[in-house]
Amino acid sequence: MIVQSIELKNRNKLVRQYVNGELEDLFAYDPFNDTKKRIAHLQERHFPRQELATHLRAMNEKWQAPEATLNEIERLRDERSVVVIGGQQAGLLSGPLYTVHKIISIIKYAREQEELLGIPVIPVFWIAGEDHDYDEINHIFTQADGQLNKRIIGQVEWEKKSISHIPLDEKLTKEWLKQVFNDLAETEHTRYLASSIFEAVEESNSFVDFFARIIFQLFKEEGIVLVDAADEGIRYLERERFVQLIDKQEEITEAIFTRAEKLSQAGHAVQVDVSQSDANLFYHNDQEERILLMRQEDRWVGKYDEVSFSTEEMLSIAKREPDRLSNNVMTRPLMQEALFPTLAFVAGDGEISYWALLKDAFPRFDSQMKMPPILPRLSITLLTKRVNKLVKHRRLELADVVNEGCRHLSMNWLASKQNPPVDTLFNEAEAHIADIHKPIQALSTSLSPDLGAAAERNLENITKELDYLRNRMNRQLEEKYDQELEQFEEIQLFLRPNDGLQERTLNILFFLNECGFDFIQKIIACDIPFTKDHHIISLEELSI
Repeated sequence: MIVQSIELKNRNKLVRQYVNGELEDLFAYDPFNDTKKRIAHLQERHFPRQELATHLRAMNEKWQAPEATLNEIERLRDERSVVVIGGQQAGLLSGPLYTVHKIISIIKYAREQEELLGIPVIPVFWIAGEDHDYDEINHIFTQADGQLNKRIIGQVEWEKKSISHIPLDEKLTKEWLKQVFNDLAETEHTRYLASSIFEAVEESNSFVDFFARIIFQLFKEEGIVLVDAADEGIRYLERERFVQLIDKQEEITEAIFTRAEKLSQAGHAVQVDVSQSDANLFYHNDQEERILLMRQEDRWVGKYDEVSFSTEEMLSIAKREPDRLSNNVMTRPLMQEALFPTLAFVAGDGEISYWALLKDAFPRFDSQMKMPPILPRLSITLLTKRVNKLVKHRRLELADVVNEGCRHLSMNWLASKQNPPVDTLFNEAEAHIADIHKPIQALSTSLSPDLGAAAERNLENITKELDYLRNRMNRQLEEKYDQELEQFEEIQLFLRPNDGLQERTLNILFFLNECGFDFIQKIIACDIPFTKDHHIISLEELSI
């Protein structure tokens, strides 16, 4: 079986209810069945197609986009066309696997809907270049010597700049890449892979540039269109919408805050902090630092009083210097909806949780707007031939390992090799010794308090010696079965790293080194249902 679909045991409660069709009041559309209804709504609206397509072409050409991408951009000029869109931060080498899985989801769903609807459906990926959390994107995890390594790039950034505005240090990035590649085994793909990535570094000026070039290496023929949210030209396309955000700030913020209150009262965890003083915008100063704005009566002030503006000054900034402003997590969806004819937004579970706050914010921002359908992205675990063999050899269930890991299973297996079990034997011995020692303690206490205390210390010392021997015996057993325990640990490392889903920790690099670039296209061609929680994809069955 190439694809095995499983249920996740600890999925977010709100998301679980959403995909089961139980939260119609929080979302505007059914996530799986309302695209035709959505088309009817989009046909009533106007979008800046020509200006957007022209700018997207220039932006993507700068990153040496493949011809398939440029063709998709031109199709955006067609008044019938729509987009399937999603986004993520500009992680190194694409970041955790879920970024690649999200792009796969966008591409697959766009193709499915184009076939169903008979109109151009364009896959678009929104790079969150305006985000400033550098610590989120400055590393990847690799596997080497049976352990997980967090490889952090040597480039240190202290200022809160948008990722798009941080220059990429070529020397430090290449040094980091050498360290990363040292963690990989040499395969038939390594030389080409390294050459491609080092070339991308040399051609990139920023972290967003580097990210975009890596994405185009991964998806050469799929037509994915990239857009940097922090791009100055995009900002100027958004300037009238920034004016709207400022004019409607109180209504938008109140809609979000009210929805958050209702969610909390219904027992759902609210994923983002919201308050009635949120301005939901950032200001960029002369040093390109990103300052979160709050609303204090008629003033727009920095969260830590870094800046202060009147509403008139904010409106002037929006019209004349829109590149000084950027959206936060609540207003980015509104701005995206203003620019793109969105058939569906592809989201991770965390994103779905905060989109649940936004249904009423869309019409407050623009009476013609409606929240788009929110499609849960495909959640995937990649299964290599070697790990699959180990799972079968240890007679483990893949669904159990993906959900819970296998460290507890390895300890249960080790315990089964002990006859009698070490811990059981020592627990019984300690209980017997404690019983035998009771009359000694009683007699000692009756003779003098000091002697009673000495008797207690005597029992403690006996127990410590037993624990020492217990630990020695357990270590000896672990050494005896070291190979088997290493197999359990290897399974854990690949299928449940950091005690979480593989896609939240591992990077695509290991799999590219093992399989080459072609396996991504083979995954896209697989039948993977969006209605299921999670999918285990056997790379062996893909003939890799």
